[in-house]
This record gives sequence, structure tokens and C-alpha cells, in this order.
Amino acid sequence: MRKKPGIKLEAARIRDGKYASTHHQGNNGAFLVKGPRRAWLLIIASDSAGWDHVSVRVHKQNRCPRWDEMAFVKTLFWDDEEEVMQLHPRQSQYVNNHPYVLHLWRPQNREIPLPPFTMVGIPTEHDARRPTE
Repeated sequence: MRKKPGIKLEAARIRDGKYASTHHQGNNGAFLVKGPRRAWLLIIASDSAGWDHVSVRVHKQNRCPRWDEMAFVKTLFWDDEEEVMQLHPRQSQYVNNHPYVLHLWRPQNREIPLPPFTMVGIPTEHDARRPTE
């Protein structure tokens, strides 16, 4: 996770009410950001207990964030080369406080194991990891 929010993200920090925070809290806090689909995204972020965590909800809409919205949020909090995950835990561990919230996670002190990228799909000339010639 970035060491502190960028200028645009800091300007989107919620400073009043239930979710209020200040710049002194770094990445911890709530932010209201206009996303790539022009919808407002309510983001709550924390970097404690060994995890970087961001929850995302589309503000005043009854839907989950879409892939491009989650990818946009990822770029706000993490560098391009940091892996971040959405997690489907065991059913016995499910917690669902809001039906339209998705989460991004990254452990702070270890790498996320990843399958070989070729198992995800066949790289093309447009992909960052295209085959070398």
C-alpha cells in the first residue's frame, strides 16, 4: 500500500460525521471518490493488524462495484506492481455487513502466491506480459 494517500485521494477524504478522519491517519479513513463510470465510490481503508484493506461500495446505488471500478480503486492505494486480492473465504467464515460491498486485501509482511500468468489466459500483444519473440 502506498505510504500515504495521493493529493486527489486526500482531497476526497471524509472529514465530518461517522466516518471522519484526518490526514494524520494516513491511509486509514473513508473517502468519497468519483470512479471511472462517473459513479461515486465510498471507500473505507485501513492498514492495521498485518493487512492492507480497502472496502468499496457504489454510493447510493444498489449494485456491487464492477471490475473497472475495483481496478481504479486499486490504483489509488497500491502501486501498479503490487498484487492485491479479492478473497472468497470458507463459507463458515463469511461475514456480510452490506450486500454491495467488495474488498481488496494485501498482507503486509509476505507475498501473495500467484499461479503462472499463462494459467489465467493466453497473453496477447496488448497484455503487459506478452511472450517474448
